[in-house]
Amino acid sequence: MSQPPQPGEPEGQVPGPGVPQGQPYQQQPYPQSYPQQQGWYGAPQQPPQPPPSNKTALWVGLGVLGLVVVVAVVAITGFVAPGFFLSDSKSAGAVASSAPTSSGQETTTTQSPVQIPTERAPVPKRSAPLADPTECAYPADTGGEVPKKATPPAAGPTPASGTAAVTLKTTAGDIGLTLDRALAPCTVANFLSLAQQGYYDGTPCHRLATSGLQMLQCGDPAGTGMGGPGYTIPDEVFPEIKYGRGILAMAKTQAPNSGGSQFFMVFGEAELPPDYTVFGTISDAGLQVLDKVARGGLDESQGAGDGSGPPRIPVKFQSVAVG
Repeated sequence: MSQPPQPGEPEGQVPGPGVPQGQPYQQQPYPQSYPQQQGWYGAPQQPPQPPPSNKTALWVGLGVLGLVVVVAVVAITGFVAPGFFLSDSKSAGAVASSAPTSSGQETTTTQSPVQIPTERAPVPKRSAPLADPTECAYPADTGGEVPKKATPPAAGPTPASGTAAVTLKTTAGDIGLTLDRALAPCTVANFLSLAQQGYYDGTPCHRLATSGLQMLQCGDPAGTGMGGPGYTIPDEVFPEIKYGRGILAMAKTQAPNSGGSQFFMVFGEAELPPDYTVFGTISDAGLQVLDKVARGGLDESQGAGDGSGPPRIPVKFQSVAVG
């Protein structure tokens, strides 16, 4: 369903809070620039020469034909294998890593070391507090995939003050969260409801991005970036929102009010427009887990071609503890 967009575009449709499509839903939009390919324009023109003999013309013709075949093979290879024409500067300082393919064989890929800022981003604050309680509604989602249906929270008045502690127990380590109702009361109520229903148990984090937008997107039981709980939640955004290290946000599609279950955790840079609901923060220990996952790299071959993909260090929720 949703993903945070790439800079300039959190939800998955990554992400993405997936980023955060559906990087924070599927829309995963991180612009990337690639070196332009060098075209083949043929040899320089030569001064007029005497007409060649038939035998000479035959050999010249065969040589030209062979050259055309070679150029065609190179061109096809360049389009079929992205990165074939990348300049050497693209991989300067890169490190090699091996990862199993779907066939069980190992393939060697090249990835640049991940540069992660250490300073936390300021938590955004509303210039005018929301009414407390705030009215919330969770209409049915008629357009998204529903790999695992959940019961929406009760509609109506919802507390808009106070915080809630949550611990994501994952295969990569525990990630502590603090949910802030003053930022997004409907979103917090939804997240707590899904956690208490066991909705996230056994689900993977399907989308990691480490350049431009640095985040991990989770919350789709299908692990495709297209799934949600069968209903949507309202956007709770405001102009002062900025994203960065330590921020927890909802992923969504490009449509308004299209969030559901997917969210993204920012561990580094995130130049995004204030379109993705921020509803909490990540603990220091949780950020260390995210840093470890980020440095493990990602499998771009399984991504959407936007520089994101599944993390090579799997992150799967074992349980989500509230309180």
